[in-house]
Amino acid sequence: MWVPFKFFVGTWQGTGEGKPGVSSVERSYEFVLNKKFLFARHKSIYLPQNKNPKGEIHEDWALISYDTSREKFVFRQFHVEGFVNQYVLESISPDGKNIVFITEAIENIPAGWRAKETYRILNSDEFVEIFELAAPDKDFELYSENHLTRTK
Repeated sequence: MWVPFKFFVGTWQGTGEGKPGVSSVERSYEFVLNKKFLFARHKSIYLPQNKNPKGEIHEDWALISYDTSREKFVFRQFHVEGFVNQYVLESISPDGKNIVFITEAIENIPAGWRAKETYRILNSDEFVEIFELAAPDKDFELYSENHLTRTK
C-alpha cells in the first residue's frame, strides 16, 4: 500500500522559488505510529529580497494516512501561519513518478480556495514539488516550486 511513498523517506535539501521569492528548503519524511502514517517536516527560509523584503521562515508539518473506508490516501498539512490543508490523492502516474493531491478542505482561509500539491520524482535521489493555489471560481496558479535532493 505504501509503495508510492517509500521513496520520500529520508532527509532532503534544496531550493524553492515562487510568489514569496527564492528560498532554501529542508525536508524530512519518516514513518511513525507503527508505520500507519508518513510524517513530513518542512522548512523554507526566505532571506530578505525584492519579492519578500522582510524575509520569512515558513514551516509546515504533514501526515499522510490511508483511509480504508474511502480507499484513498489523505494528506494533512499544518502550516505555521495556521492553515490546515486536507488533500486527497488525485492520481499517481503508472510509473509512480508523478503524484497529485488536491484539497478537499482548507482551514483558516476564506471559503472556496483550493490547493494542489504535485510531486515529480526525477531520479532515486531527487524530486520537484509544485504547490498551486486557486482562488474561488479560478484556475490553479503556481505559488511555489521546490527542487529537493536526498541528503540521507
